[in-house]
Amino acid sequence: MQSFEELPIKGEIVRSLKELGFEAMFPIQAAAIGPLLEGRDVIGQAKTGTGKTAAFGVPMIQGIDRSLDAVQALVLVPTRELAVQVTSDLNKFGKYLSVRTLAVYGGQPIYSQMQALQNTVHIIVGTPGRIIDHLRRGTLLIDQARFVVLDEADRMLDMGFIDDIEFIIRRTPNEKQTAMFSATMPDEILELASRHMYNAEKILVSRDEIAVEKIDQLYRVVDPERKFQALCDIMDEKSVQRALIFCSTKIGADRIGYRLRKNRRDVAVIHGDLTQAQRERALEDFRRGRARFLVATDVASRGLDIEGITHVVNYDLPNDPLLYFHRIGRTGRAGASGIAVTLVSRREMMDLRRIQGMTGTRMHEIGEQLRPQSLRNVQPSFHQPSWSDGFKSQR
Repeated sequence: MQSFEELPIKGEIVRSLKELGFEAMFPIQAAAIGPLLEGRDVIGQAKTGTGKTAAFGVPMIQGIDRSLDAVQALVLVPTRELAVQVTSDLNKFGKYLSVRTLAVYGGQPIYSQMQALQNTVHIIVGTPGRIIDHLRRGTLLIDQARFVVLDEADRMLDMGFIDDIEFIIRRTPNEKQTAMFSATMPDEILELASRHMYNAEKILVSRDEIAVEKIDQLYRVVDPERKFQALCDIMDEKSVQRALIFCSTKIGADRIGYRLRKNRRDVAVIHGDLTQAQRERALEDFRRGRARFLVATDVASRGLDIEGITHVVNYDLPNDPLLYFHRIGRTGRAGASGIAVTLVSRREMMDLRRIQGMTGTRMHEIGEQLRPQSLRNVQPSFHQPSWSDGFKSQR
């Protein structure tokens, strides 16, 4: 099957998907939706930004019994930002069926969530810590949850959530359907799957993280004292419609945001020291186009799915090469193309080459003097042969 219309799903779901512009299915959707509709457990390994929410969301909504006033599905996610994004998507998918999804996460007053949980809620999307808080208070019951999803399971492993996940799963029914989606498959994730999944369908759509073939990767060698001017040169390009700018520190993000605002640029800033309300306001401004530029620390490098990000700028080179993939994956999503620009000093060139070697793709150097459209018309500076990712799709 290639389109959502070919799936054995309710017409109301097809209608909502059409309105959202969903036509041809992406590989993870084409591979996972069928087994999930059949009631099978699924382990999916796929690139970030290739439609995982629809892959589990469509079968989940299809199976909701609207006559039952109970939580029937549970989605565990690592971050509050991802909880908000997944909840928004599921509410859109199920709007013509009146399937209601609620996000619960830390950093938001728990009493407002407790009040919302008194109403009919079919699907809960949340971070493990806040879900456990509700379970212990008795304000959330998941004893009728027949569908459980672990989204970005490797990220939850990195954040130390495995024990919390075990605690939550033990409070769901023994007879249930479980799906797990992860960019990578470390042993701990596979062991978790073996404990809680039965005869799972393994779907390996891609090796690990980012569809880098859709992203033009550029870099510019700059002296540290000229880095801010280099950023301004990049942002003055006509092709830069909406950009995400990554800094390594919260102080650095605040400083860059302040300097950019002085230049009369519409800029929002997000990092871990802001309140949840401030973070949500910044994301909403960026999502709705009130701010064209978002300056962020790596708190925003995963889980955000904002349409129309044309450029990602690494103002600071990440310490961990894998963070580079997470960052640039905010552009070039869902089949679109994107541009990633890294500002690097000469002392950091070895680190940049190490990152380039991991992608196996071509990086281009952009020169000191930027001209209109020069972010696309560049010459290659160095290139290493690409390597096979070693995995094949399994349907």
